Amino acid sequence: MRITIEVNVAAPINDVWKAWTSPADIQQWNAASDDWHCPNAEIELNLGGTFCYRMEAKDGSMGFDFEGTFTRVDLCKCIEFALEDERLVVVEFAEGEQMVTVRETFEAESVNSAELQRQGWQAILDRFARHVEAKKLR
Repeated sequence: MRITIEVNVAAPINDVWKAWTSPADIQQWNAASDDWHCPNAEIELNLGGTFCYRMEAKDGSMGFDFEGTFTRVDLCKCIEFALEDERLVVVEFAEGEQMVTVRETFEAESVNSAELQRQGWQAILDRFARHVEAKKLR
């Protein structure tokens, strides 16, 4: 099953792209809730390059590495990657007049319900938009 989520970000495309691909930025927004965080992010943004984002509960009770390999990188337009379990993810960046729409389509895994996955991924995407827009105001 494929799930698609999206968010509109009120920022220029270059700012959106940088925040999506910069390890320092990823560590700031890559969590579904305030009790989780991303203490480490490594990324080699090129075809065949890899990424590893450490996701952890702030209380140390659990954590995991979110990692994969880039299968397509089209500057400021699209990033595709395969996760370790071979599920595919496509992230599209569509530039509008006053905003950028970021759309993620991913293959659901079989452990958690599709709705739970949609909510978690959407929460991270919403947090990303807030991060980018807050940076613009600084």
